[in-house]
Amino acid sequence: MSVDERARAGLFLAMQHPVEVPGVSVSNFLRTAATAVRGEAPKLRLWLGELKGAMSNLQVDPKFAERNVNEGFSGGERKRHEILQLELLKPKIAVLDETDSGLDVDALKVVSEGVNRVRESDNTGLLLITHTTRLLKQIPAQFVHVVVGGRIVAEGGPELAVSIDEKGYEQFEPAEAK
Repeated sequence: MSVDERARAGLFLAMQHPVEVPGVSVSNFLRTAATAVRGEAPKLRLWLGELKGAMSNLQVDPKFAERNVNEGFSGGERKRHEILQLELLKPKIAVLDETDSGLDVDALKVVSEGVNRVRESDNTGLLLITHTTRLLKQIPAQFVHVVVGGRIVAEGGPELAVSIDEKGYEQFEPAEAK
């Protein structure tokens, strides 16, 4: 499937390093994406309320909507923008690749709260990809999988994340690699 077909089918991907889109404002980008995913353009008056509400939840300045997508954004702004998309597009499945990358403690809290809101309210399946467990302290995991060399080498519940915090990833390296 093409990228837009996957999005219309309900798949959302948040990249570790999202690209800049000069000349496209955040508000235009989000309304265009919502139109594509929903099959029709949201009524402007309702859309503006929906956008302002989601931005307020993520502690985003309303002027943010007029900036160009990811252009000159800090790490926290990029991640808040991704969670803003997630909240507005309401996908069936969201893959969040290193959502904690580049976030300070305050931004991590706000972004995590946004992910938790989506998780609790929208029947959205979430796959969080991370190299640290600090994100999992804010967004409780049901299942934890460890991937090494493209293969799942361990799986479990939240206790696996605790083990990783205590013992690191070295415990999963093949014997010949040690």
